[in-house]
Amino acid sequence: MDSNAQMPPRKGRDFIARHGETVFNVVGRLQGDHAHTPLTRAGFAQAEEMGRALRKNLGTKPALTLWASPTGRALQTLAVIAEHLDLDWHKAQTDSRLVEIETGAWGGRYYADLAAEGARVVDRTAGLLFPAPDGETYPEIAARVSGWLADTADDDGDRLVIMHGISSRVLRGVMTGAADVPGFDAPAAPGLPQGSVVMIDRGIESVVHLGLGHAPA
Repeated sequence: MDSNAQMPPRKGRDFIARHGETVFNVVGRLQGDHAHTPLTRAGFAQAEEMGRALRKNLGTKPALTLWASPTGRALQTLAVIAEHLDLDWHKAQTDSRLVEIETGAWGGRYYADLAAEGARVVDRTAGLLFPAPDGETYPEIAARVSGWLADTADDDGDRLVIMHGISSRVLRGVMTGAADVPGFDAPAAPGLPQGSVVMIDRGIESVVHLGLGHAPA
């Protein structure tokens, strides 16, 4: 696919958030598409912050369709936010195309151990993970999130989407028409700390809440 192709017009606004800090985040382990890595107390606090910010902006019971990656950490984050908004978590929809970058044999490994073995794990300039030798590439992420965008483009109302650090950056990059990141062959929006929420409306992104968590990847 052409990662810089113009996305079709999209109904409604998208509020996109990254899940709160997890037990893997705090000790420097790669999560990838691990099904469940629980939130820490800081992660729950970040979810509370996002919930308060969205309630301030949208009020209670806003006309939001709830979407999440099917991972436990995304669904835990959504549960807290939904309570702030007086919305029913049980009506949330999940889609595997919203999961984090698949990290192959690197999944669950410590960043420090991989680096000690000579692996290039994080591109410090871009703030992105390098793909694992047997893992997912950035064009593959762009293709799957673009598929989700196409399938939800005509949905009525606004959407709240809870996902992950890397995959949300690619999604936001696709939605805003960002240029491909050199060396990664796919677009990615700038990284934001955990606890942040952005709104994208007609391809224009604005920050709803800037969190105090760790930076991307």
